[in-house]
Amino acid sequence: MTSDPTSLTGKRVLLTGGTTGIGRATLQLLVAQGARVLTYGRHQEALDSALDEFGPAGSGQAFGMIADSADKAQVDRVFAAVDERLGGIDMLVACAALGADPLDEMADEDWRYVIDTNLVGYLACAKAAITRMEAQGGGHLLFVGSISTEIKAPGESVYSATKAGIQAFAETLRKEVAERNIRVSVIQPGSVDTDMQECSDDEKRAAVDRHEMLTATEIAEAIVFVLTRPAGTDVVNLRIEPRLQKTS
Repeated sequence: MTSDPTSLTGKRVLLTGGTTGIGRATLQLLVAQGARVLTYGRHQEALDSALDEFGPAGSGQAFGMIADSADKAQVDRVFAAVDERLGGIDMLVACAALGADPLDEMADEDWRYVIDTNLVGYLACAKAAITRMEAQGGGHLLFVGSISTEIKAPGESVYSATKAGIQAFAETLRKEVAERNIRVSVIQPGSVDTDMQECSDDEKRAAVDRHEMLTATEIAEAIVFVLTRPAGTDVVNLRIEPRLQKTS
């Protein structure tokens, strides 16, 4: 006997950071599969561009707003919009994140802002989502982490700290909410051709061709795979890398 996959048709999804990179690619795939998605980013031009990329009739819906994951009041405003525009939340895909320099090369306000965005923002969104999911009988939390947690490359001290925090948080949270019919998953991407990479578009394309870098769409496909597993299945951690991932 096999279990049926979870359909995304009509699912109410909050996608953080859906205006660029992995988040933007995920937004396209979720809407294509019939989900109703609310997303946000910090820049109006990127948001407008992301929302302009939708296709055939009969697909899902996308709503967007400007907000900052590092700001509690703005996260509260996002979830007020979730309630108003979506009427609840079935899935949270937390994707909003910033890169960072080594700790001693960053001003205090800058590294604290990265932590507030990459880690505190994830926790804040998770808490608000859990409250709503528990009231309705269940849901799915998916966090985009990073293999930086594992490889600990020089120069990534601040970024790695945030992603390691997400990993530990998610794996522990899963045990706390499983009995409430809430699934928790983490995607750990390797090198991806997003704006976070410090190289040109041509260099990124060449790295993808050499199997040294993944595309954002490949990570989005992994996210959709995890979200569509049968109800009794929880993909706890999915690590996805290019075949020739650089590990130092």
